[in-house]
Amino acid sequence: MKREIKISPSILAGDFSCLVKEIKKIEKAGVDFFHIDVMDGVFVPNISIGFPVIETMKKITSVPLDVHLMILDPDKYIDRTAEIIKEGIISFHIESVKHPHRVLTQIKSYNGIKGGVSLNPGTSPHTVEDLLDIMDVLLIMTVNPGFYGQKFIKEMLPKIERAREMIEKRNAKTLIEVDGGVNEENIEDIIKAGADIVVAGAYIFKNENPLKAIRNIRKKSGLYGK
Repeated sequence: MKREIKISPSILAGDFSCLVKEIKKIEKAGVDFFHIDVMDGVFVPNISIGFPVIETMKKITSVPLDVHLMILDPDKYIDRTAEIIKEGIISFHIESVKHPHRVLTQIKSYNGIKGGVSLNPGTSPHTVEDLLDIMDVLLIMTVNPGFYGQKFIKEMLPKIERAREMIEKRNAKTLIEVDGGVNEENIEDIIKAGADIVVAGAYIFKNENPLKAIRNIRKKSGLYGK
């Protein structure tokens, strides 16, 4: 069955000395989201984007923001994030919370914002099976989170397939998002396995021709998208 494949470029790989120029350049390709990684240096071994950058991104672009909270206690930061972005996606890691249903409900209380749950490479998709009825997005990490530019872990392809089977068996509407090492060589396999949204950072922002990189992803994904 054909699916509408969406692209979410990760600004973590962008040049922050000219962020406006970077974003406007990528916007021309007609991307669906801008992916924003928020890291606390505790849950993952790096510190990255905070509220000031999210607020700036909201001012720069009309493209919906896809905020990925790679942090402990994400519930403390969801309300402010939601109030800033107004629409888009907020995802948190299942490994970082004790009460994921409560956190998902908190996110989904904001109209226009989709609630997502992210899984590290070592976490089975079955850990979130009972959340599928309220989960809008299942974000599968295909690298160990913390740094951009890592190599795609090919063993994650069967995991994406299992997640797709689980969603379809339950007749859920959850979208599968894949983040980590996505490029033109593996995009077809990723989408064939079951992805609906693909996150690409270094492949787009570090490319000599970012628009061509996005077109290449579109071309590959067109085999399975609308």
